[in-house]
Parts: sequence; structure tokens; C-alpha cells
Amino acid sequence: MTVKKYLLNASVALAMSAMAGHAAAECATDSLPASMDGPGGYPERALTMIVPYGPAGGSGQVAQAMAEAVTGLTDVSINRDHKPGGSGTVGMTAYMAAPADGYTVLEHIDDAASAHALDSSKPNPAEDLIPLVTSQITFSQIYIRTEEDRFTDWASFVEWVKAQDGKATIANVSKEGSMERVTMKFITDATGMQIQQISFDKGAPRYGALAGGQVDALFEQPGDVRSFLDAGKFKPILTILKEAPDAFADVPDLVDAGLDFEPLLRFRGFYVNAGAPEDRVEWLKWAFQKAYCQEDYQAYNESKFMTLIDSYRDTDGSKDLITETIGQYRAVYKTMGLEVK
Repeated sequence: MTVKKYLLNASVALAMSAMAGHAAAECATDSLPASMDGPGGYPERALTMIVPYGPAGGSGQVAQAMAEAVTGLTDVSINRDHKPGGSGTVGMTAYMAAPADGYTVLEHIDDAASAHALDSSKPNPAEDLIPLVTSQITFSQIYIRTEEDRFTDWASFVEWVKAQDGKATIANVSKEGSMERVTMKFITDATGMQIQQISFDKGAPRYGALAGGQVDALFEQPGDVRSFLDAGKFKPILTILKEAPDAFADVPDLVDAGLDFEPLLRFRGFYVNAGAPEDRVEWLKWAFQKAYCQEDYQAYNESKFMTLIDSYRDTDGSKDLITETIGQYRAVYKTMGLEVK
């Protein structure tokens, strides 16, 4: 790995300062009108947002931030209804059973695309749903405790894991075929590591498992564990990108680690049922896309490392992202020997 000029905290501060200035100068939806009347008095009551994950993880956090931004923009309240379980399938099932009247929206992540890629009977988020906005696109990292002394970096971690005869552990999500599980397969196949993946569907127990020493490492996205990074409790030892952003310039990326695979990204966005009235859908598109550029939401994204790569897609851009992701996962699943329906 090349010599790095800055310590992590200094790099983050510089990068965040530069991005904050850029965000203030221009934002992706600045060209949208400042206000838009809803059709026929819609919405006449609060919206409901179904969130297929718990409130403490990344989905819960972005759902809260976006709901507050939309409310700040439109004065329309949004009640969040968390339905965790099954790596998003419980919430998706509940959402598809809700009336398609434009009063219920959905927060979901790339798991919805990977689920459809594996089983085409599952909802296609680019067709059965209408993406209102993709508001976060990010990368993953592998973390250890900062005070860890059995290993201190990626190279020593790989060496240590190999010596444990399959007893080493990493906290991860539970769903086979998810972005996290597929990526870990890429990594273990390339390195020859055998590591037990301890499953947690909720973010807080997953982070707590590493903090409390119940697992040896953690697979997660940097924004979701920002508080642990700022507190000096966790440190990243691998950035799962081919080129690390400046904020993590001192952390090995895939090229540094000699890992040759295409990184899969985590994306989070907001949706409405494709059967909802078209005029209400148009208002929801405006509200959620315009809310992305609300000052509070931009500050939230910056605080979660969500501006290190381009995090915004409008409806058409989201459909392209989802469709491309579905194809990518289907190809990966076939190479893994999974049955693609």
C-alpha cells in the first residue's frame, strides 16, 4: 500500500469540510420547484412509512432523516412503522399488502433487488414499486476493535483467522445471497479464510457484538458505525472498494489487499406501490427528491460518510441502478451454484 499522508480523523475532517461547501453551492435537486401542491388536497392525512429494519441501524436512521426532511419541506407528517425480520422480507410483505393509495411509502435497501434476483416471484423494486429517490449509496468495510491486540490490520487479521481452524467469527446479516454474504464469500474464497458468520438482522446487536468482544470482527458500512469510529472503539481494516476514498486513505482497499472482484454497494431508497394514483406518485417524487437537498438531510448524509461517493438517484436513475444490480446478482448467484428462479 502506498504511504498515506494523513491520519483518518484529519482526512475525514478535510473531506467533510470540502463536501459541505460543495453541498451548499449546489445539490442534485436544486432545479425542482420549491413547492408543489398535492392533487385534490392530497395528502389529507399523515403518510405511513414502512421500514423493514429496526430503528437503530442504517435503514432506521435514514428513514428518520428522510421523514423529517419531507415533513420540514411539506408540513406533512410521516409515521414510521418498523417491521424487521427476514432481511427485509417481513416489511416488504407488509408493504405489498397495504392499500396502494399513495399514503403508504416504503424504505428499502439493495436486499429488495437481490431477493428478486434470486426469486423472480418476489417484488421487483424497479417495476412492482416506483422508486421515489435513492438517497444513500455506500460501500462496506471490515472492522475490528481498536484495542484488539491479536491482530491490528488486514494482513495480520487474515493470518490470525487462518490459524483458528474455522473458529474465528464475524458479525454479519443473516440472509444468504445478501450483499454482505456474497461479498464475504468473495473475500473468503480469495484469501482461503474460514470464518463463522454470526447472524444479526438488527444493527444494534450486531455492533454490540463486536464492541463487547462476542465476535472477532464486523462487516458493516462506515456511516452505520460512525459513532464507534468517532469514539475510537472500532477501526476499519479493509475498505471494499477498488480505490479507497480520501477519508479512509490509510485503510487498505481491494487493490491494496490483492483482492480482485467487483465490489457490491449498499443503497437505500424510498418507494411507492406502482399501483398508486399517478398524480399522487408525482407529488411523492417531488417531495422525496426535493427533501434530499434539504439542509438537515444533507448534513445527516455527510455525517454518515454518505457523500464520499455519489449517493443520489432520481426515479429513472434508481430504476437503472436496481435493474443493473438485479443482473449483477443473478450472474453471481449462478456462479455460486444457487438456484435462480
